[in-house]
Amino acid sequence: MVETPEHLRELRRDLHRHPEPAWREFYTTARVLEEVERIGVDDVFVGPDAIASDVRAGVPDEEELARWRERASEAGVDDATLDRLDDGHTGAIAVLRRGDGPTVALRVDIDALPRNESTDPDHQPVAEGFRAEHDDAMHACGHDAHATIGIGVLEAIADSDFGGTLKVIFQPAEEVIGGGRAITDSGHLDDVDALLAIHVGLGHPTGEVVAGIDGILAVSNFRAEFEGGSAHAGGHPDRGRNAVQAMATAVQNLYAIPRHGDGMTRVNAGDVGGGSASNVIPESAYIDGEVRGETTRLMEYMSERADDVLESAAEMHDCEVTVERTGEAPSADPDEGLLDVVYDAAGEVSAVDSRLRSAELGGSEDATYLMRRVQEQGGEATFVGIGTNHPGGHHTATFDIDEASIGIGVEVLSEAILSIAGREE
Repeated sequence: MVETPEHLRELRRDLHRHPEPAWREFYTTARVLEEVERIGVDDVFVGPDAIASDVRAGVPDEEELARWRERASEAGVDDATLDRLDDGHTGAIAVLRRGDGPTVALRVDIDALPRNESTDPDHQPVAEGFRAEHDDAMHACGHDAHATIGIGVLEAIADSDFGGTLKVIFQPAEEVIGGGRAITDSGHLDDVDALLAIHVGLGHPTGEVVAGIDGILAVSNFRAEFEGGSAHAGGHPDRGRNAVQAMATAVQNLYAIPRHGDGMTRVNAGDVGGGSASNVIPESAYIDGEVRGETTRLMEYMSERADDVLESAAEMHDCEVTVERTGEAPSADPDEGLLDVVYDAAGEVSAVDSRLRSAELGGSEDATYLMRRVQEQGGEATFVGIGTNHPGGHHTATFDIDEASIGIGVEVLSEAILSIAGREE
């Protein structure tokens, strides 16, 4: 039976207590750097040295970044570390060099979601004292476990007879589909022979491992801002140009986009709003939405149709609309060779009682950027599922993980990395 080491359990709980959304992962990155220094690596790249700054997506404004930086400072992060992460340049890449052999990368994401965590006394983080310290963010998708698994694997490989180079990528901003391309364009993947990306849960219980998650939908997030003209709603309704009407028309017609016969397509207007008072014709409104497709081409089909809808709705109500793509990721498929390696590695771990070669995600992930870059350059990639029992679904207030899955993930991935190195001997 695999036991999760106590120091990894404590790290995961510390990260859970300090959740930080995309590009605000100041405390999280600092804790990762502490652990990396404890383990000892050959190189560590931080902030602008780890990511391509100019292609970051979904970066908040300066005031928001300053607020989260200050929160990290109050939690004990020193100014020198915070300066390295200035302007939201969060995330890190730790590199072990152990002589000749393949270059293997492990990608783990580190950001949280901007939502409140449950205060139910039966919720484990509440019962055991590691609930999120603030009510504006929560690790509701298991990225605290991902970061912890990354540290555990780094530690295990550092103490092994691994031959080659290992890069553990602690990626920011997955939840806004904003960090994957920034890692991909950084150049750190250009020599990678094999990439493993991971996720816990996804409907798979503790003790089950999926060697390669497929069915990852391509996704494009957008923000549409409608501008009209205000007027007195009672005295001069004819003088206004109602931006909320344009927005509402767009919402209805986004869901009316014809689905494509070549595969799954999705659309969602997830956050909408506008107006200022009941007696004022609203002059502004917005939609934060997304489209998805089974393939990148199908996502692009949905994106083009969504643009048509947004522009037509604005024109119908004599308004203007601006549309910004706030994050985008392609589809990607795992490589059969790595599926074999991870599947066999899982069979060597006593706590794994169920192995699947593949299973569909039905969602989206910006790890696909990293996967495709490695594959385009002749390497292999897969997206590994580490099962975990969890109350509530992903992104819900009661989400939590079974901490036993951390130890399982560390052992499976370490065994897989050693096997990849062994293939090259």
